Amino acid sequence: MTDPTMLSLSELVTALGDRTISSVEVTQALLKRIEVWQAALNAFVAVDTEEALLAARQADTTSGARRGALHGVPLAHKDMYYRAGKPASCGSKIRAGWIAPATSTAVTRLEAAGSFRLGALHMAEFAYGPTGHNTHLGHAHNPWDRSRITGGSSSGSGAAVAARLIPAALGSDTGGSIRLPAHFCGVSGLKPTSGRVSRANAMPLSYTLDTVGPLARTAQDCGLIMSLIAGSDPLDPTTCGAPPWNPGTAERSPRGLTIGVPTGFYVDELDRDVAAALDEALETFRGLGARLVKVDLPDQTAVSAAALIVIAVEATSIHAPWLRTRAEDYGPQVRARLENGLAYSGVQYLEALRWRGPALEAHLAALGDVDVVVAPVARSAAPTLAETDVGAEGGAAIQTLTSFTRPINYLGLPALVVPAGRTPQGLPIGLQLIGRPFGDEVLIALGRAFQVATDYHQGAPPTP
Repeated sequence: MTDPTMLSLSELVTALGDRTISSVEVTQALLKRIEVWQAALNAFVAVDTEEALLAARQADTTSGARRGALHGVPLAHKDMYYRAGKPASCGSKIRAGWIAPATSTAVTRLEAAGSFRLGALHMAEFAYGPTGHNTHLGHAHNPWDRSRITGGSSSGSGAAVAARLIPAALGSDTGGSIRLPAHFCGVSGLKPTSGRVSRANAMPLSYTLDTVGPLARTAQDCGLIMSLIAGSDPLDPTTCGAPPWNPGTAERSPRGLTIGVPTGFYVDELDRDVAAALDEALETFRGLGARLVKVDLPDQTAVSAAALIVIAVEATSIHAPWLRTRAEDYGPQVRARLENGLAYSGVQYLEALRWRGPALEAHLAALGDVDVVVAPVARSAAPTLAETDVGAEGGAAIQTLTSFTRPINYLGLPALVVPAGRTPQGLPIGLQLIGRPFGDEVLIALGRAFQVATDYHQGAPPTP
């Protein structure tokens, strides 16, 4: 029998639908693999063994009635997606033991499609860190090299999907927290257009920058998750008018698409391996029938700086009550970042918000007829945990990691990361496909075609 842990989400859905494998078999195989990997990765904060097996047995005993597209699929999500009656520590000491009173809309929609909870995944404290370090939970480790970071803040999601501990997971992306783990761990991850997916009953970090999206092995899998969670939700007014998922567009041919290659910023000071992966990917896209053009984007440094102001002030405003009463319970890096938010004035914050519309208008004008921009996620593959364990004084180093991701959050654009290469040491390299507003399906279509033509998404890390 095929090892079910090696199946992609889409392959697993097909196998469960054909009844060539049972939900119990899948769940048992994943639990066994978690036992082998957890000590090495620290990817999970909770594993619901008995509840998951019970849900799997119930899925298998339905008399032919399937709840939805994910019937019988075990999933786990970043520990900031609330599940009524379950603890959600959000990677913190402050929230340790807190029981969620309601379930997040995204999780509700996935469970309505037939999935069930296998456990909860590691994350950076309050989702405010791009590396995977966590002073309360212990650090997460990269499956390809345990001395290296997973990326954050969706550290457990990236590590667990890469190590084949789960077929897919929800992450969140406020400044790169889906895309960095996807890049460093060698999986696919979609940061949707702002307002495309409800954030209701998920832990907030930044009111105007937070997005909810999937990490999975393939672009096709990310599209499957998005088809279930995208759309309007009265509990999150930012989704008002959000279009339903268009599966036809998500399966279109890339032939005729115009792909923009930045002339600066995103291609500056790249490590040799990342630059080579970008060049190789561009040739692949050309071979798929896309047209490649150079694109001069507006000053991305200014866009990135505005994003820093917005996230700093909004995160600090959310945490202000705890900063007043429980400041000592934060890790030093997160506390320092939150206290830095106090340095900005109300005028600076409002100016940064007001500029978002003009900045997006300038960006779209620079694109012209470009459908997708291709850019690196970061300048290098995963650095080591030691190199990035910068503590309270390392704000500049942390900001450097998110240089290529922050501007996309500020502009509210969708971006899909796909594995696109490896270093000589075997470390994954990802590229981000950056779309137009609500052009998420076009990104999935291009990512799917790229993954038909390449195999960087297929390899699994060696067992520890």
